[in-house]
Amino acid sequence: MLFFTGMPLFLMELSLGQYGAAGPITVWKCCPLLKGIGIGMLCVSTLVCLYYNVIIAWTFYYLGSSFQSPLPWSCDALQNIALCANKTNSTQSPSEVFWNEKVLGVVHSTGLSDPGPVRWPLALCLLAAWIIIFLCMLKGIHSSGKVVYLTATFPYFVLLVLIIRGATLEGSLDGVAFYLTPKWDQLADAQVWNDAASQIFYSLGIGVGGLLSMASYNKFDNNVIRDTIIITIGNCSTSFFAGFAIFSILGHMAFKKGVPVDKVADSGPGLAFVAYPEALALLPGSVFWSILFFLMLFMLGVDTLFGNMEGICTAVLDEFPQLRSNLKHKTLFLAVLCFSFYLMGLLLITDGGIYWFTLIDSFSTSFGLIIITLFMCIGISFFYGVNQFCQDIVDMICRCPPWCTKMLLYFKACWVVFTPFLLTFILTYIFIEMYRTSLRYGSYVYPIWGKALGVCMGALCCLQILIWAIVAISKESGTLKDRFKKSIRPLNSWRVNNINSSSQEQHVEPHTIEGPFTVNLTEADYTGMNWEGISEA
Repeated sequence: MLFFTGMPLFLMELSLGQYGAAGPITVWKCCPLLKGIGIGMLCVSTLVCLYYNVIIAWTFYYLGSSFQSPLPWSCDALQNIALCANKTNSTQSPSEVFWNEKVLGVVHSTGLSDPGPVRWPLALCLLAAWIIIFLCMLKGIHSSGKVVYLTATFPYFVLLVLIIRGATLEGSLDGVAFYLTPKWDQLADAQVWNDAASQIFYSLGIGVGGLLSMASYNKFDNNVIRDTIIITIGNCSTSFFAGFAIFSILGHMAFKKGVPVDKVADSGPGLAFVAYPEALALLPGSVFWSILFFLMLFMLGVDTLFGNMEGICTAVLDEFPQLRSNLKHKTLFLAVLCFSFYLMGLLLITDGGIYWFTLIDSFSTSFGLIIITLFMCIGISFFYGVNQFCQDIVDMICRCPPWCTKMLLYFKACWVVFTPFLLTFILTYIFIEMYRTSLRYGSYVYPIWGKALGVCMGALCCLQILIWAIVAISKESGTLKDRFKKSIRPLNSWRVNNINSSSQEQHVEPHTIEGPFTVNLTEADYTGMNWEGISEA
């Protein structure tokens, strides 16, 4: 999935953003018919931002709780002594009780239709999280770029420390062996391929607009092929490296409990907020390790949210450049955006908020995201033209080394054949599974209306492609075929900023006619213009 979907799509977004020097909406000047792809990306990014900062709020809550000794989810805590003493009669561990009762309050809710009151300790944590995001993004790419130096590098230090600590624990090798032992028969399960795609898309930030926005600030001659290879392989290597830190400590946890590793390993929020904290509570100096771990989670969460927020901000500021030029208006816009997200996020930190969180998490980056990236791949390859796109990349990399040219042949084959095929395969599987299986959180089964609401969220994102395609076609004149041909033609301003540009530090709105349109010229149009110097140009 990395080599046939992740890397090709990553390069496509990086190249498109860098060449167009614009965000996820404005960049579709290259093919106005597909403007809905950018708006769909904005919808996906909005849903992700809505629920992802809730994870940071949980992390804040755990980080604050980690300063207590003993840890409130450990067996040494006074309130958990009786619970740990009756292991045979207890259905939940202290970490599960802390998560479900103290943090989420989910025990007080009956389901999706019963959210209950807002949990104010979490509301304060969520407010603090949004204030931090606001302050970090206040000066745009210049401030968030500097913050990333810390948020992106600190987790490596923590992972290295946790790996060294985990290697010294009894049973850690069992956890590592479980992590590294492949089960080849699972390759026949389509769910494995779906999970692999989800991991690649989520970790690389494909399809949410953040890559397009970040790349739009690159220098025009930046080597995007080199960046793609380094970042994508480095990203997956980091994920692989992190697995040793996770499973070495889970192996120790399994050793302590006398159960197989697969009985303590969990996924999703359960791993980060139940299984791993429980494992950390078993370590000597558990308070220190818990603080370190949740500080790392906080850094990773902020880092992820930057990409999504930058995608939204750049898209809006490109469409309304007057906001970009006025610092006061830009600050007000960012404040209103963050506060709006905070108010909407309050639903996710009620007693039943985890049910809404799971619903948005399950459908925000599901089939809608796959459809958006599939149309992006097909649109650039067949409407804009894969040969033209490759030529644009060569034009950016002025001194394109031979290996870059060879790599472009590989990426070209992926864009035209392999990537669309794999995305279609995954999309088909998602629809089959969505029809066959029920959505669950623990023992709670979501009602039909809840699942339908999730499908509507995903559909809203990808339907933007159809809606804005109809708008683009309706603006043109002639037969339907003529309208279609005109709507896939790049606008006149598409290459204005790029042809003689060596850097793209700012998004400049070109003062050109947004063609193609029918213009009736008169004699005054020719006599009133100074054509001197055009032949030399």
